[in-house]
Amino acid sequence: MQHIRVLAVASEVYPLVKTGGLADVIGALPGALEQQDIEIRTIVPGYPAVLAALTAAEEVRLWDRFYGGRARILAATVAGLDLFVLDAPHLFDRPGNPYVGPNGRDWPDNGIRFAALARAAADIGRGDVAAFVPHVVHAHDWQAGLTHAFLQHGGCPRPGTVTTIHNIAFQGRFPRAMLSEIGLPPESFRVDGVEYYGDIGYLKAALQFADRITTVSPTYALEIQSAEAGMGLEGLLRARADVLSGIINGIDTAVWNPADDPRIAANYTADKLAARAANKRALQTRFDLSVTPKAFLMGVVSRLAWQKGLDLVLDNVPMIARDNMQLVLLGSGEQDLQERFVAASLADPDRIGTAIGYDEDLAHLIQAGADALLVPSRFEPCGLTQLCALRYGAVPIVSRVGGLADTLVDANEMAVATGVATGFQFAPVTSDALARSILRARALFQDTPAWQKMQTNGMATDVSWRLPAARYAALYREVADIRR
Repeated sequence: MQHIRVLAVASEVYPLVKTGGLADVIGALPGALEQQDIEIRTIVPGYPAVLAALTAAEEVRLWDRFYGGRARILAATVAGLDLFVLDAPHLFDRPGNPYVGPNGRDWPDNGIRFAALARAAADIGRGDVAAFVPHVVHAHDWQAGLTHAFLQHGGCPRPGTVTTIHNIAFQGRFPRAMLSEIGLPPESFRVDGVEYYGDIGYLKAALQFADRITTVSPTYALEIQSAEAGMGLEGLLRARADVLSGIINGIDTAVWNPADDPRIAANYTADKLAARAANKRALQTRFDLSVTPKAFLMGVVSRLAWQKGLDLVLDNVPMIARDNMQLVLLGSGEQDLQERFVAASLADPDRIGTAIGYDEDLAHLIQAGADALLVPSRFEPCGLTQLCALRYGAVPIVSRVGGLADTLVDANEMAVATGVATGFQFAPVTSDALARSILRARALFQDTPAWQKMQTNGMATDVSWRLPAARYAALYREVADIRR
């Protein structure tokens, strides 16, 4: 089995910098692929948090002038990850969110910042760092999208290329006038190049030039070829359907393990589910809810955004309160949603609890203490919270879209009767459909043996990176052969 070197290109990586599930994937894949003889080194921007984590680093590339300032690439190993760090203070030495300034708006030079990341990655892809010449360059989301354009227009030879769409809603679209500033030749601005409705499309460029395209679930791979979910890129994706596939994400089952998780109130396993009750009490206490063991307690851990369908949850708060159920939410995002959830918890503090922000400890406790986890997304490429919920015995209630459709067995009558159900799915994505699913779940919750069977089914589900890693390894070997 040939040793394959892969350069991953990403704008965030757990545990150094994280705004969403992308960081978790980037942080987990290298370790998951070690047993497949795949060596991954990841290039990320030199944000303050990333540079602060470097205890030792080697300078492997230096530019006196790089997109408006001095820059260098540092090689380092941090938290078990082999990294290249693009240290360009004029681009990345900024506080807070990697993409958004203090005013809540995108940094105005994001187009340049992530073109710089892509250009540095392309240089490594072509062999500028002799100690690591990759067989494959794997770009993740729009922030890395121009990597493949730079490789395409830099002459031959070039490595094999893969791009992964984690969320097609974010595409990276910038004015045509930036083409020369970015450093791409005029001939790249074509329909079969980086041109996208008169602008430069970063994700579009990646989809145009990559040898292989992946997204994070098979259902999402089909959905994004439709006008409803393709968000303007469906035509290109249909044209390239022969190189498009969906690979479900996994989670780090060492970090997410109720048997030894130090973040929860009591550890438990599938054959010791009774110990889980202590986490429900702790969760109710943490949110100042009525400590009622028999109350059907639902949890939400989510970014607060229209995509996530959390307005549908708000629509159902009166029913939740009226039927003596409980709801806890952890998340942040759109101001209107934040304010409405806070208002709901103030109006009914015994049944509704809200924590605005993100707290890793609390996220684990919600998974360990909630009876069910709500994920009512309007679209969801893969979803990770429902995978954590399965692992922790919090039965997922999800919309039947994307990866949510691929990762659960709905508790319909036959699935419950044969003992294979792992959660509840609903469609269409409406308030009424969500309400019916919640009531269906609450009814089954009252049948303790049936509910516990669903919990143990979920906890037995393989949500690790084992199977996805094998598929990525096969993909990398296939792509490496293309350019050999």
